[in-house]
Amino acid sequence: MPLSVDRIALFIDGANLYSAARAVGFDIDYKKLLGAFREEGKLIRAYYYTALTDEQEYSPLRPLVDWLNYNGFMVVTKPTKEFTDAQGRRKIKGNMDIELAVDAMELAEHVDRIVLFSGDGDFRRLVEALQRRGLRVSVVSTLRTQPPMVADELRRQADEFVELAELAPRVARDPSQRSPQRAAQRAAFAERGYDEPEFLPRSSQ
Repeated sequence: MPLSVDRIALFIDGANLYSAARAVGFDIDYKKLLGAFREEGKLIRAYYYTALTDEQEYSPLRPLVDWLNYNGFMVVTKPTKEFTDAQGRRKIKGNMDIELAVDAMELAEHVDRIVLFSGDGDFRRLVEALQRRGLRVSVVSTLRTQPPMVADELRRQADEFVELAELAPRVARDPSQRSPQRAAQRAAFAERGYDEPEFLPRSSQ
């Protein structure tokens, strides 16, 4: 047994991870995901961030959120905002960047490594701030899409970039297993437009 074991925290941008996993062709098994990182050190916290509609009791995401809450995740939510785009289309947006950044900075003194599941370029400054505190930061996203779903500046800032497609053997759900959580997540994210540009890395903004 090693004399020193890294204390690890996971920070999952739910919408971004969903879009990235879907783009490379698999669904996340969140129980496997926890197990994979418990093998790499002492897992202190696993945060999952997602926005919910105001009618939370009717949200298709509620089964997933409840499952995560009871299975080792700290789930952070807030209400979505609805707007109409320039073409008159109804959009629903939920940005959790601030919540994730605040939690990461507050936890920084208690961990050695943070694993960020997002390709959003807005997180580059957060990664830099965590590194100044002596933490190692891994970013999990994918380069195997056109365009890549990880912003170049975020990937370069990270101490380690983990290609999501290569992580799949350790965290992918068995396609033969039927999962109400998976179906709920897919339905909710599709309804909320998580394949639209506002939910992809905003490196150009």
